[in-house]
Amino acid sequence: MRPIPGHNCLGMMKMTASLVTPGMQVSTTSDCEAGEGTIEVDGRILATAVGNFIIADGIATVTAVKQVCTPEVGDTVICRVEKLNEKNGEAMILCIEGKPGSLLPEHLYGHFHVTGLVDRYMHQTADAVRRRDVCRALVKEVSPVVRIDFRERNDCGVLHAICPSCGDTLVADLQGDWNVNCQSCNYRSFRALADNFAAGFAQLDQGASALNNSGKRWGSEAESLFAKGPSGRATFIAEDFREDGRDREYFRFEGQQSGGGGRREKAKPGCKLFVGGLPREIGTDELRDLFSKFGEMSDCFVPTDDGGANRGFGFVTFGDKATADAAAKELDGHRINGRRIGVRDADSDNKKGKREKRKEPAGLKFYVGNLPFKADDDTLKNLFKQHATVVDVNIITDNGGRPKGFAFITVKEMDKGDEIIKQLNGTEVLGRKIRVDLSQKKGGDKKGGNNSGKTSRELRAMREEEEDAKKRKPRHRSKKD
Repeated sequence: MRPIPGHNCLGMMKMTASLVTPGMQVSTTSDCEAGEGTIEVDGRILATAVGNFIIADGIATVTAVKQVCTPEVGDTVICRVEKLNEKNGEAMILCIEGKPGSLLPEHLYGHFHVTGLVDRYMHQTADAVRRRDVCRALVKEVSPVVRIDFRERNDCGVLHAICPSCGDTLVADLQGDWNVNCQSCNYRSFRALADNFAAGFAQLDQGASALNNSGKRWGSEAESLFAKGPSGRATFIAEDFREDGRDREYFRFEGQQSGGGGRREKAKPGCKLFVGGLPREIGTDELRDLFSKFGEMSDCFVPTDDGGANRGFGFVTFGDKATADAAAKELDGHRINGRRIGVRDADSDNKKGKREKRKEPAGLKFYVGNLPFKADDDTLKNLFKQHATVVDVNIITDNGGRPKGFAFITVKEMDKGDEIIKQLNGTEVLGRKIRVDLSQKKGGDKKGGNNSGKTSRELRAMREEEEDAKKRKPRHRSKKD
């Protein structure tokens, strides 16, 4: 390292300031002594901070020009809301109260969840805060990201908000469900207010947080709006997302397409399909590839949760009903990564939480237990077709598409129950001895190939008893003299 030119002259009592960075050699011990912001290493004087270096009265000092501060759990920050998703958002941290200095890039944004906004049920983040709102928040975590909370203290929440319609400052005024309004254009809305809302950054006891109606239910006016979902809120919060002073676009949650003002066009009756039972690794692109062979799609969408994982279902929309029906007919029951998917009309009567029952094929149904996880449909078909005509094979899987270790097999012949059980029960398949029995109906009734009215376990016990009787040696009694 070379010393800074012009700083090795002892004749000057005070040198002209120069900008230095940590680790830079600023002088030597033969020229001056190490002072504040410097350190002596092997006869060299190095800077330990970013700032201006000067030599005054034979002492080298570095005066910091910008101090760096780091947020800690429990700190209070002033932030500005920058991004809103359905259940979470981001705010740019402007400063840490009581800590002068600037923030490093990794601490520049604080993340918050909808449950940490106010002590009240909030459907979405945009129902309590809006972009450009200035807020006070409490730091809850600093690693791996900074997480902030508005709910725990009354002095945390929105400090300053502007009217999205005209740009005037909003004032606190409780009117039904809404606690802020604009005196210029009669705009009304709700904000998670801090006690000192509209009083700047100072922590004053103005009590504006009481207007949040913490713990209370929403009134009919707000509930009717929230019940409409994102499309119903469009006119309510559209102004928060402006490209310039007047042009506005509809509010869009993450995952919604940009066309049509952020709202999906309503599909024609019978053209929109619901796809359920999707494995977690399947996204919109994979679903589109699966259905693309049937024709052009106007929309394909797999909803995701806050963590980015799919929610186990998706929607596919075709231009005409005939194409949608063909896709549903072929792919309903199709396996993806070992898991069966269900495809049906999204507008059918079964869409509201009613899961369509799997059609049971006609025939005699067997339960196969202790099944190796590597066994597939062909393994069981090849095993059973030696004794009967296989109609259906259903290997049961968990939510992740992994086999649970048992399956159900249906054969055409109704009178071969005892024979198949006798031949296949205990058979070794891929290193494991499987258990074969007649399947049970829900409610405890048995489905079997006999007319005796006895259950499969009773029949099995009777067979075992008969076999044991054959193995027993007859006992000869001695004749009495």
